Amino acid sequence: MRIMECIGKVTLSKCHPTLDGASWKLAVPLMHDGLLGKESGRTERIVIFDELGAGHGSLMAVSESAEAAAAFHPNTKPIDGYNAAILDHINVT
Repeated sequence: MRIMECIGKVTLSKCHPTLDGASWKLAVPLMHDGLLGKESGRTERIVIFDELGAGHGSLMAVSESAEAAAAFHPNTKPIDGYNAAILDHINVT
C-alpha cells in the first residue's frame, strides 16, 4: 500500500459492467520527499478505482495489483489500483 495524492479525475465513455457505481481518479504516488512537499518525491501518475469520493488534493492509501482486486473477493474486478482510505492527516519526520 502506498500514499498517493489525487490530482484529477478520469472520464470513461465505456467501462466494464462490474465497475458501475465508482469513479476513476488520477493519482501520483508520494515517496518520503513527496510527503514533505518536494517535487522530487512524486513519481509516475496512475489511475485509481475510487468508491470513497476523494477530491482533488486528497491523500489516499492505495493498494495496487492483486491486492487491489482482493478487496472484491470472491467477485473479480479488472483494476490495478484501489483507494482503500482517504487520509486526513499525516505526520512525516
